[in-house]
Parts: sequence; structure tokens; C-alpha cells
Amino acid sequence: MVTRAGGPAIVLSVKKVFSPTPVRAGSVEYYKVNASDWDWRDIYHRLLSFSWPCFAALVLGCYLVINLFFAWLFWIGGSGAIANMEAGSFSDAFFFSTETLATVGYGHLYPMSLYGHVVATGEILVGMFGMAVITGLIFVRFARPAASLLFSQKLVISKFDGVPMLMLRVANQRNVPMVEARFRIMMIRTEATEEGEEIARFHELRLEVEGLIEFPAVLTIRHPIDEHSPLRGVTVRELERDHARFIASIVCTDPVVPAAVQSRQHYTWREVHFGERFVEIYAESHEHGGWLVDYGRLNDTEPLPWPAPGTT
Repeated sequence: MVTRAGGPAIVLSVKKVFSPTPVRAGSVEYYKVNASDWDWRDIYHRLLSFSWPCFAALVLGCYLVINLFFAWLFWIGGSGAIANMEAGSFSDAFFFSTETLATVGYGHLYPMSLYGHVVATGEILVGMFGMAVITGLIFVRFARPAASLLFSQKLVISKFDGVPMLMLRVANQRNVPMVEARFRIMMIRTEATEEGEEIARFHELRLEVEGLIEFPAVLTIRHPIDEHSPLRGVTVRELERDHARFIASIVCTDPVVPAAVQSRQHYTWREVHFGERFVEIYAESHEHGGWLVDYGRLNDTEPLPWPAPGTT
């Protein structure tokens, strides 16, 4: 903004302040302030991100609001606008609106004046465009694949094959194997810089198996805690002090659709259990000639018979 008061122009900078926008990542919630303006193109993304109950409530609410609005327009037009409509009957106007919005005419009520035809035409246009939008949104919500990937509720640190390991379990809940699965684990913890400032450091943890061509059931993902691992020699107290968090991610392809699906799980230091290992859930089936996988024991662990690293 530029002002002039008997002298040189003065430029005033006015900064617009936006209300905080919450964004949740696991157990941590971030609030974005002074972010970009609202973009109408985000409506599509927001509608797809709603849960099914919220989406159904929104559609029903819009349906009722539109019909109530056009029913009010028909109602104020009086009996001369719509033939055979009882004078002053809002219910007749409302149900005529629902029939017009769906382009379904039963013949008993119909527009009789220019006003009635104009309002009915406007509602038919709204119904045609609205039906196209709702149909598209419902199709996308049904058509997009769901990950159906399950993570264990805890992380364990114990020895496996003589090497300390950070371990978690992932399960494919589909009745078909996922393909081209890729696994990642990232640790986030507070560390001090050389200048004495505390910042969040992101550490990509190297995995023993980072991918599978075919992912049919359950897999234990392991990170070797060797001399190159940021977890080497770590203890429970250190994880708590550094506010350690872990993010596990799976990206794979659903061969039925086919389309890429992704799922992730957040863990805090409280979900890290030292000196435990996951129980065996695979058993050979002599009756079926294959393997039995007990999904009910996905989160079950057992203590190790020897001391585990990091428990002191």
C-alpha cells in the first residue's frame, strides 16, 4: 500500500496472517501458519481424504440444502408457479424439488409459469452437474486401492544370528501376494550441532532385506546394529532423552488393480522393547502341504534367555 502526505511516498507492507492448519504425523501434530492461500483445486483432494461417514454426511447435507433452497424458490412463487401444488404447502414444493433435481417427473406437479420454468431449469442444471461430480468422487473412492498392510505395534531390539537387530513385523492382509515390495525405516532424534544447537536428525536405517519380488504373508524386517548404525550402543534412557521416533514404510504393487499402494507406521521410543523377540508364527501344514501363518500372534513377543544390548 502506498500513501503520500505532503512528502515522498511511503510503502507499507501488510502481511496477511493465516489461521493454523493442523497436520498430524503419527503422534506428533504440526500447525502450519502463514501458509499459502486456499486453493479451490484442493477441494477434490479434501473430499477424497474424508472418511466414508464424513463423505456420506457431506453429500446428504448438500442434497438437503440444495433441495431446501429450490423448494423455497418454488414456495415463494405460489401455486401459480407449479400446477396442482397446494397453496402454501412447503412439503409439496420440497418433494417437487427432489423430483426436479433428479430429472424425474411424475406428471402430477409441473411448472406452469415462466418463473416456475426458470427455477426448474436452474435446478435441473444443478442436478446434472452435481450428479456428475458425486458419481466421479464415488467411483474414485471405490476404485483406488487400499494398502491392507499391517505393522506390528512394537519394535524390538535383540540379537539375531549373533548380531543386535532392530526388528518389526509387517503383514499383507490381502488374499493375493503383493509384488515389488520396498521397505524403509527412518529414525528421527534430537541431536546437538557443533554450535550447540539442538536439531532433529533424520537417519535412514539400512535393512537386512530392503525389498521382495513377492510379498505373500508376514515378514520380519531387521536393521543390523553394527558399527555403521546410529543405534550402536544406544540405551533406553538415550532414546528417551533424544525423543527418538521411528517411521516404517512399505511401498508395493497390488497385482489385481494393478496400482502402487503405500502404508506407514510411526513409533516412539516407548514402543521400542529391549531384550525381546517376536514369536514364531509360521508352522508347516502337513494337511494342506503349505505353511500356516498365525496373524493373531503378529504382535506377540517373548523375552530372550540372555541379556540384550541397551537395557542398562
